[in-house]
Amino acid sequence: MGEKAILCVDDEAIIRLALIQELKKNFKDRFLYEQAPDALIAMNTLEELSREGVRVVLIISDWLMPGINGDEFLEKVHDKYPEIRAIMITGHADGKSIERVRKNESVLAVMEKPWSSLELVKVIENEFDE
Repeated sequence: MGEKAILCVDDEAIIRLALIQELKKNFKDRFLYEQAPDALIAMNTLEELSREGVRVVLIISDWLMPGINGDEFLEKVHDKYPEIRAIMITGHADGKSIERVRKNESVLAVMEKPWSSLELVKVIENEFDE
């Protein structure tokens, strides 16, 4: 079926790097790890990976980003790729946005920054335990 990937979306490069390092440490080569600085580039990355036969199984997205916020981005992803699961990580989301994203059936969790490594790994393991 091809390789599986996790896409990390955050406008802060240091956050993307930290997430990818944490994922690689815990999941080794079980997934490919991709990144994007905003929702537009992330959507382009999803399309490109799909054309290459790579199945994105999870998006870890920030809420506060240039262009569109994470809740809107994850809704667009769900509309086009309903099979992709998501985790939103935020330090800035308001209550309405968090409530809205929790209603998205693709969203596994909403976590505050700084996120708990144990919680992040547990959510991913629970969803993708093979």
